[in-house]
Amino acid sequence: MSKEIAALSVSIMDDITQGISSVDISNNGGTSVAVVCDMSTGKEDTISEKKCTSCEQKLDHKTNDSEVDTSTTDMAVSKCANCGKDGASNTCNKCKQVKYCNAACKKRHRHKHKKDCEEHLRHAAELHEEELRRAAELHDVELFKQPPPLLEDCPICFQRLPYVGTGRKYQSCCGKIICSGCIYAVEFIDALCPFCRENMPSSFEEIIERAQKRVGADDAQAMSFLGGYYYDGSHGLPQDYARALELWHRSAELGCAESMSNIGRAYYFGNGVERDEKKAEHYYELGAMKGCPHARFALVALDGEKGDIDFDRALRHYMIAVEAGHKDSLEQIQHMYTGEHVTKDDYTKALQAYQNYLDEVKSGQRDEAAAARESYKYIK
Repeated sequence: MSKEIAALSVSIMDDITQGISSVDISNNGGTSVAVVCDMSTGKEDTISEKKCTSCEQKLDHKTNDSEVDTSTTDMAVSKCANCGKDGASNTCNKCKQVKYCNAACKKRHRHKHKKDCEEHLRHAAELHEEELRRAAELHDVELFKQPPPLLEDCPICFQRLPYVGTGRKYQSCCGKIICSGCIYAVEFIDALCPFCRENMPSSFEEIIERAQKRVGADDAQAMSFLGGYYYDGSHGLPQDYARALELWHRSAELGCAESMSNIGRAYYFGNGVERDEKKAEHYYELGAMKGCPHARFALVALDGEKGDIDFDRALRHYMIAVEAGHKDSLEQIQHMYTGEHVTKDDYTKALQAYQNYLDEVKSGQRDEAAAARESYKYIK
């Protein structure tokens, strides 16, 4: 036996020196594979072990192109649903799920495929409806979320600024919005801005010039007010809808809720743009989510124009607007209550919300200003 083993060892060494890459030593009781590197080429042969038994180097398993498994390639080949031939490229026009060699195969298979095709279309329609429903739900979550305040507090008295436009004023000198009470308090003392102590503008030209400077400094409120001047043709400016919309779009990009609402108004009435209710609704929604109560009021009006109004949805919009000081929304809730579309409890909550708003904006100084001038009234 020892002589046979010695002879086999000599044979193996001869094979190695002659460039033979591997020797298989096996018996019935088990299988062992001896693998060595191909000394003549430096390449590894196909192996079943991870290391060369001679030099202990790790070997990567590589296969020839002829040995590539074509099962996955075969799966990628489109088969005709009628005759089973490969290379089908004529797709079912409705479900797009099966392919055919040609129009003839498609026609012959139509009666067999009809039921599956209709079932697939029905299922796809259900999935689409579910996606739309879920998207609408997520949209409403954002739309009816409590928005941020439309305006910051007055920088002089630190009280909540009123929603009514005559109760506050934009100062083009410093870019601050100051309540009518604080402006009135210093009006007869000097002609200086209550906040920055800059001379108050004495003409429309000066107001416009200062506003344009603030626009150059990316002041969203300046863009909003200047856009309004162009839209109305006021403060000595010509009426220019295109220029107004340009300013409002820039202001809206900077987060101004009133500019978003103004763009919606322009699309609704078709001023400077082609009338488009869908775009009007889109910009009203953006304004509403940013805190503009008028935008919410307008959204309810748009819903009403589409058909039967959803009173629950309208109430949600109106309540948020009332909390921001929008009295017209409170009046609409009152009409809905008298028409038995909302409960007494709903109307009571709306009254309480508006009273809370009044408590926050009301002050003796503002009352004094409102009594002195109509243009300083801060409660509608």
